[in-house]
Amino acid sequence: MNVRRLIPTAALAGSVTLGLVALSACSPSDAADGGGGAGGKGDGKLAVIASFYPMQYLAEEIGGTHVDVSTLTRPGVEPHDLELGTRQAAQLGEADYILYLKGLQPAVDEAITAAGVKNTVDAATLTTLEKHGSEVGHSHGDEHAGEEHADEEHADEGEAGTDPHIWLDPVKYAEVAKGVGASLEKADPDNAAAYRKNTTALVERLTTLDTAFDKGLADTSTKTFITTHSAFGYLAERYGLKQESISGLSPESEPSPARIKELRSIATRDKVGTVFFETLVSDKTAKTVAADSGLRTDVLDPIEGITKKSKGADYVEVMESNLAALEKALGAK
Repeated sequence: MNVRRLIPTAALAGSVTLGLVALSACSPSDAADGGGGAGGKGDGKLAVIASFYPMQYLAEEIGGTHVDVSTLTRPGVEPHDLELGTRQAAQLGEADYILYLKGLQPAVDEAITAAGVKNTVDAATLTTLEKHGSEVGHSHGDEHAGEEHADEEHADEGEAGTDPHIWLDPVKYAEVAKGVGASLEKADPDNAAAYRKNTTALVERLTTLDTAFDKGLADTSTKTFITTHSAFGYLAERYGLKQESISGLSPESEPSPARIKELRSIATRDKVGTVFFETLVSDKTAKTVAADSGLRTDVLDPIEGITKKSKGADYVEVMESNLAALEKALGAK
């Protein structure tokens, strides 16, 4: 295991060029953060590279002691706009197994394709992705009862495309976990029993989390919440809520004056008392919207990375904090 691979010259050149775009995101001296680096220990462990935290969490929980996990996205770095350093791009070709989510990080997608590692798994293929506009609301009893908007006032064509934020729905995340477990068994059959056991344990934790959300959000004063960007479409659909975002699927997009005015009306109509912001992007816009409407602010974490600001040490703990925040904001009874 941990067999070194050579990246074809053309592919490596493309990856290096890609990395030079923004070395500030992660300097060449920064190894892929997390484990001991791809293929670097020679300890018999499967060398795994994950694209960002939700993929890293799955790899670590399912892989356990049989994997050495590194992540391309360092804690505190907003993953959507990540560019790779030259060393990270080169390390991809040394991995035994790569786990990523296609469509979330374009630069990562390109570099992973160039690396050509046999055991490369796209989490997006392990569940069903959907299209969510700038705001999403689905009836809990009818998967197709919600409205999906692509209003030109506050959402461009890209923002009305496929939503990659599948990990914020515990049920979909559990589906991905099962697929990751099966792929690790295939990549490392000697430890298949351990991967199978760990997958079962993780799916049980995610099922418990789903039950907590279902019960905690079943009876609330309002079903509408306002958040910085449309990261919570799957969560809203799963638990019968309606997400209203200030921007669209991209956390960096700016809302139009028409959208700000619309949000004020929505807040009054749906008795919204809180505007949520997140930990890895500026809270300026959220606080401005809240101040204009006389609303509170709180954190609803899309869990794209764990930092000192995170309200929890791992995915499950942060999701539990998200549930508590939603229960408070929505007036759970």
